[in-house]
Amino acid sequence: MLQNIKKYMQKPDMYAPSTAKFWDDNHISKGMLEAHLNPAIDSATRNLDFVQRSVGWISSIAPTGKYPRLLDLGCGPGIYAELFYDTGYQVTGVDLSKRSIEYAQRSAETKGKHITYKICDYLLLNYQNQFDIATLIYCDFGVLSTNDRAALLKKIRDALRPNGCLIFDVFTPQQYVGQEEYKDWVYADSGFWGETPYLCLNSLYRYDEENTFLRQHLIITEDQINCYNVWEHTFKKDELISDLADAGFKIVGFYGDIAGGANSNDGKHLCVVAERIADNRL
Repeated sequence: MLQNIKKYMQKPDMYAPSTAKFWDDNHISKGMLEAHLNPAIDSATRNLDFVQRSVGWISSIAPTGKYPRLLDLGCGPGIYAELFYDTGYQVTGVDLSKRSIEYAQRSAETKGKHITYKICDYLLLNYQNQFDIATLIYCDFGVLSTNDRAALLKKIRDALRPNGCLIFDVFTPQQYVGQEEYKDWVYADSGFWGETPYLCLNSLYRYDEENTFLRQHLIITEDQINCYNVWEHTFKKDELISDLADAGFKIVGFYGDIAGGANSNDGKHLCVVAERIADNRL
């Protein structure tokens, strides 16, 4: 066991994968769903007041009359999706978590909301010219590797109709200013990471030359070790402009958050509004 632990004591290579499921793990997904559904905190979903302001702002800059069909990527249990539906969008929600999608489906059915939900890794999307607007909310874009981000943007472009709108948010490097690398041991009889006793080594690693950071959680039980690597790439405007152009988008605007806040050079968040370039303009 000690030899198995020892190999995790060194700094991982960039974008080293987890050794076990995270988003769709049967136990962890319970805690994630609880966090999503807590309206008072910024956790798996932001607090409900911000979510409501965010939906109001998105519907004001991309009104349903011009952008009726909306693709909500990483929709979780449907909190944004239901508000988008109430605003007048025809909503399709996609998420990797079976537990979250099943909750969203039950909620929509109970409330009589006709929302389409799909359990899917959005890197495997195969939509073609089907939506007018796509959203990817709460900095999900930054958890992907460089290659996966490029692949996702092309998937989203394929899913959008010409001149369709993409709205998403990311962290800037300011999010990690002053945060030092660390290792912190925690013991629990049961908790977020498991139903049985476990020892958790939480680590933060900085990859400053790449504006990338890793929160690693090493979970040690009586009979196994699981390593969860949660990556976070942070962005500057020039990188986003370049990446979106390569995928067939043009920037419409930058904002300080996905509720239309003012953009500032020292802000921790950046919201991007982009438009799919028509084929004959590529």
